[in-house]
Amino acid sequence: MEHTVPVNPWVALAYLISGACFILALRGLSSPASSQRGNRFGMIGMALAVGTTLFVHEIASLPEILVAMAIGAAIGIVTARKIAMTDMPQLVAAFHSLVGMAAVLVACAAYLNPEAFGIAGPDGAIFTVSRIEMGLGVAIGAITFSGSVIAFLKLNGNMGGKPIMLPGRHVINLGVLAGILGLIAYFTQDQSPWIFWTVTGLSFAIGFLLIIPIGGADMPVVVSMLNSYSGWAAAAMGFTLHNTAMIITGALVGSSGAILSYIMCRAMNRSFISVIAGGFGGDSGAGAAAAATDRPWKRGSAEDAAFLMQQAEQVIIVPGYGMAVAQAQHVLREMADKLKEHGVRVKYAIHPVAGRMPGHMNVLLAEANVPYDEVFELEDINSEFAQTDVAFVIGANDVTNPAAKTDKTSPIYGMPVLDVEKAKTVLFVKRSMGGVGYAGVDNDVFYMDNTMMLLADAKKMVEEIVKSLG
Repeated sequence: MEHTVPVNPWVALAYLISGACFILALRGLSSPASSQRGNRFGMIGMALAVGTTLFVHEIASLPEILVAMAIGAAIGIVTARKIAMTDMPQLVAAFHSLVGMAAVLVACAAYLNPEAFGIAGPDGAIFTVSRIEMGLGVAIGAITFSGSVIAFLKLNGNMGGKPIMLPGRHVINLGVLAGILGLIAYFTQDQSPWIFWTVTGLSFAIGFLLIIPIGGADMPVVVSMLNSYSGWAAAAMGFTLHNTAMIITGALVGSSGAILSYIMCRAMNRSFISVIAGGFGGDSGAGAAAAATDRPWKRGSAEDAAFLMQQAEQVIIVPGYGMAVAQAQHVLREMADKLKEHGVRVKYAIHPVAGRMPGHMNVLLAEANVPYDEVFELEDINSEFAQTDVAFVIGANDVTNPAAKTDKTSPIYGMPVLDVEKAKTVLFVKRSMGGVGYAGVDNDVFYMDNTMMLLADAKKMVEEIVKSLG
């Protein structure tokens, strides 16, 4: 007979309220204008959930829990204070890996001592439903951990952005996934150690195998996908721990991450399966980049850029990862303020996968106090480039590359891009002509007649433009 854990009605109510706070947090985070309020709801919900869990703790002693929390809090505070905004994608990937590993450790602890978790009968056999929860939790958690490690290494530059295509990877991946599911099904009938540890090992392996072939341009989707995985892992462990708050929170994170991944894939005109199967950034793009370096192009100066923008009626600024690396968002807002003083209308165009994580550019612009009503998504502003005097592109390559619309051999073909080439003048801030975007693809916009290349560190170039604007 399955074991039912009695639930204190006040504890259930507290967890329900914390779950409502998490829902309000997600609602608030859907808009920059309400994001701070959303964060506050999330903090209140988490404080309530943690406080309630401490009140009803049963496994470890309170001092042990508080010491562990103090260590984690100290690491979190130091990391948050030291981390640069440009490193936020890596930090998010690292956090996802920790959630995945936490799920694995909880599953391992529950397997080794099921009586302490209330998931075993008098004979020591783990309940069937608990074996399913445990198997899914350890599998999803291990995949999240190892996949997040690869994502972190790619985002941090320790691994290249180009996909690593293993021979027969689809057959290997499908075989490993089928093996994991088959062993979890067998685990419901036999709780032998070799089955549990084999599922754990194969899950760690498939996490590496799934993320290694994914190219740099798909990393924002990978980050949101891993976020979803971490949520489902937490939800599975919530069932094992009989913790309603974990189940609710995990389900919210898992479903919202999955929806975000779908939205981003649709924005890139890609199917979710195609991203997981390989993604952008193949060899053809690298070859094109190498062949294009001797094409004619025009170089401009900060004074040239200041003059052109000062005479414009409208300037659309297109930020990308290059802006993030140079930490140029504050001086960019200063430049926009100067232009507005001269009567120029300024807007910002944001591509859904600009940067290295979902909403990366929105976060950086919000940090620089850019007005929300000046920031527009791709579908809302793309039609305006044809009537715009100057498109000011600062460190955005792949998301402005017209090859995505015309070149069927390009690894980014089919991804909607910002039509910056349709502006009367394109000012393109870039470190050098030798580099290409994260997908490894050269950009034809560099060589167009209406393009002026501004080769320098993004922050230094914008500072010079601000000086020239007076």
